[in-house]
Amino acid sequence: MPERVIDHPVTGQTFLAFDLGRRRTGVATGNRLTRTATPRPTLRAEGDARWAAITRLLAEWQPDALVVGVPRHPDGVPHEMTAHALRFARQLRGRTGLPVHEVDERYTTTEAHSLGAADADAAAACLILEQFLRSLP
Repeated sequence: MPERVIDHPVTGQTFLAFDLGRRRTGVATGNRLTRTATPRPTLRAEGDARWAAITRLLAEWQPDALVVGVPRHPDGVPHEMTAHALRFARQLRGRTGLPVHEVDERYTTTEAHSLGAADADAAAACLILEQFLRSLP
């Protein structure tokens, strides 16, 4: 199982997770008490429209922290989307003021497809969040 990266202590109970793509962003919600995650509808927007949708999600779910999947090649080497996801995580921190946890998301989309997910992006976000929740003390 890939390792996660936590850059500060986890104190919240409610989380909103993202599986960032160029055109689609998978979304999941979850909580620390049950350590479960639920896929939410994928955002099919880019740029300002994506940020507007994220702002609506933040208002609706009021998460204590955010989780972003960070993709890498199978051997762990970063690629173009790695930098894109890390930039997105930095932007989330700056725009929301919430803690943002970065999680290695190698193979989540592949796993979502193998599980027969109708919305692989949302299912991948759910897998990312579940991986993060399992790692909490």
